[in-house]
Amino acid sequence: MRRKPNPDQRRRELCDTAIRLLADDGVKGVSHLKVDRKAGVPDGTTSFYFRTRSALLQAVAVRVSELDLKDLIAATRAQSPAGLTADEPSGLATLVMRTATGTRLIRTKARYELALQAGRDPLLDEALRSYGDRFRALIVDVVLRLQDKPDRALADRQAYVVMMFISGVMQAFASGDRSIRSAAELDALISGIVAGVGSSYALR
Repeated sequence: MRRKPNPDQRRRELCDTAIRLLADDGVKGVSHLKVDRKAGVPDGTTSFYFRTRSALLQAVAVRVSELDLKDLIAATRAQSPAGLTADEPSGLATLVMRTATGTRLIRTKARYELALQAGRDPLLDEALRSYGDRFRALIVDVVLRLQDKPDRALADRQAYVVMMFISGVMQAFASGDRSIRSAAELDALISGIVAGVGSSYALR
């Protein structure tokens, strides 16, 4: 007797299929029928689990954030207590470099497609925000480790600039640019940015 699929597992599988479609074809390339065909399930399966296209995209955003958070938690645990001067690269740099290849690159591309759509969809924006907040916390942690004397106000300013830089790096990865080749190289650039913003801040 054929076993019925586990509903939660089926939802995850459909969302993972939609992530691949987002990466390949953008938001306009995602529909219930296209997910069905890509996943190899009967027509109407995706619409059974996600009644509207908006509900599907929101579920995909939650799935992306769920997978991203697993990587982020691992990166946070791997963060060296000695900071970026240690022989090992920072958890942040390692996390970012991993987004350049494999399934994480697919997710990176999908995330940018969802982020563009989130500007017009508050529910989608909310689904993505939890990861953004945690990611920023990891950046602040790196910045504070680089400061001689911890200064939270300065760290917030430095973290903002570092986040914008990293967003650009990840967007470059999504478009095929591999100018930055290692976590150590990325750490060196982050250190330079933090030092530069710190110097500018001190002159005020």
